[in-house]
Amino acid sequence: MIWRCGVARRKSWDADDELWAVIEPLLPKVERRARHPGRKRHPDRLVFQGILFVLHTGIAWEHLPQELGFGSGMTCWRRLAEWTEAGVWPRLHEVLLAELRGANALDFSRAAVDGPHPRVKGGPKTGRSPVDRGRAGSKHHLITDATGIPLAATLTGGNRNDVTQLIPLLQAVPPVRGKRGRPRRRPDVVLADRGYDHDKYRRRLWDLGVKPQIARRSTEHGSGLGIQRWVVERAFAHLHWFRRLRIRWEIRDDIHEAFLSLACSILCWRRLKKLRAR
Repeated sequence: MIWRCGVARRKSWDADDELWAVIEPLLPKVERRARHPGRKRHPDRLVFQGILFVLHTGIAWEHLPQELGFGSGMTCWRRLAEWTEAGVWPRLHEVLLAELRGANALDFSRAAVDGPHPRVKGGPKTGRSPVDRGRAGSKHHLITDATGIPLAATLTGGNRNDVTQLIPLLQAVPPVRGKRGRPRRRPDVVLADRGYDHDKYRRRLWDLGVKPQIARRSTEHGSGLGIQRWVVERAFAHLHWFRRLRIRWEIRDDIHEAFLSLACSILCWRRLKKLRAR
């Protein structure tokens, strides 16, 4: 089977001790009942690795390999839903961003935004996609710092214009701690392509204290923004390397958003590990 080749090559879904030390305190504590406790709860760490396995491979929950010890696909799905409801994934992302800022790895001098379309099978936050013959679709919206670290990601229907999500995306950036003083939330400059060209939203960015650098429609290509804005396109390539994000299989939008947030956290963790390895 294909996943067996992946096991032999690498186990990218393994939660190493350092990552687990960050995640475990964020998980809700579940006390086992003294009377009629029922079956013992499957270990959280193994279940989390099962969730990572699905995120990486895109495999259906019911096909999750039992021999890898993750528990059943339904167990992993229920735990994912439980942790999503408890707000684990945004907190994980915020913690990792704080560690990156503390290591001087976050650059808020500018940020870049973009919003491509993954394929979708249905559910809330879908709409007729103008780039896929009017089929139902969703959009991932992403904002990164100047180096391509994901600051926030959101999900909307495929019929939502990119520019309408510019302010909500900026507001989705959490308060990033990691240094003395007030947390940082706003970049100094936002870079965007022609899809975000609208003077109304330029004014709204100025009102938030952010300088807009947005390419103008009906002008020749070669604005020069691509020299700096390519980092968000690279970040999307890294996000969509997670097979579960290439096609939206989840009917529940909150579950797909959980995968999206978790993937952003994994990218942050990889950058943090590279810094620690130096």
